[in-house]
Amino acid sequence: MTVVNGPMHSTVVNGPRGATRSVNFTEEQLKKIFMEFDENRDNLLSKDEIKKAFNYLGAMIPEFRAIRGIKKADTNGDGMVDLSELNDLISYAFKLGYSVK
Repeated sequence: MTVVNGPMHSTVVNGPRGATRSVNFTEEQLKKIFMEFDENRDNLLSKDEIKKAFNYLGAMIPEFRAIRGIKKADTNGDGMVDLSELNDLISYAFKLGYSVK
């Protein structure tokens, strides 16, 4: 088990950081977690903000996950994930083992 601290609360995570069970979040919980890391509240997630969210979720290599997440979700090519692209980022997180209930 890994204890991960973040802006929402301290949470115990069993999952993508090498454990055998996945973390069960609803789609709305995952969206909220990612948007909590929108530090300047511009409704755009930068690579650094996504990296911090993946770190909070327990990713082994959060910067790699952020780069891949942007590649999967950034349909307009601005290098950020906006609200209209957020579902694609959530789908990517789901494929990594952050289960959506």
